[in-house]
Amino acid sequence: MSAKSRDFSIYERRPHPLLIVISGPSGVGKDVTLNRMREMGYPFHFVVTATTRPRRLGEIHGQDYYFVSKQEFNSMIEQNELLEHALVYGQYKGIPKAQVRQALASGQDVVMRLDVQGAATIRELASDAVLIFLVASSEEELITRLQARRTESPQDLKKRITTARQEMAQIINFDYVVVNRDSHLDDTVRQIISIISAEKCRVKQRRIEL
Repeated sequence: MSAKSRDFSIYERRPHPLLIVISGPSGVGKDVTLNRMREMGYPFHFVVTATTRPRRLGEIHGQDYYFVSKQEFNSMIEQNELLEHALVYGQYKGIPKAQVRQALASGQDVVMRLDVQGAATIRELASDAVLIFLVASSEEELITRLQARRTESPQDLKKRITTARQEMAQIINFDYVVVNRDSHLDDTVRQIISIISAEKCRVKQRRIEL
């Protein structure tokens, strides 16, 4: 090795595990995006949210959500088992604290799906969390997706559309925005993975403390 050669091995280090929040308005495709990430085999810990809302057709308990009664959810709150929780469209949702801390402690990156309100709570608890906001390519597309789900009454659908418009105003509080276009789900996932890869290359690493 010449006198002028430099050893760059000092820059080789294991990045700190990341806490990644996927958020956005109802109907934007948060669930389907995370499911596709799982299918593509990315080695993240995907947080399973607890909720009191009824199970939709095709959803699996313990995989899509932990479906619990209001009594069970209240017990989780009282025993301080939730990292964050909120009342969303008349139903409770919350993130079990233990699974997030255990995954981070093992060195795994943690990905969680949250509404805008929950994302704000996580940012308060962990300022170094990576917040990604999903949007549809247009408001018309978002409304079409909500209508196609056929899971709400006309009154509830109108409320979701109004709330979605309010949530869009919170985009300035996020680190990144990804457009989830119809029939381009893999592109959405690749953009999210690119964001995570870039974060791993930061000189000043994010450090998650919960």
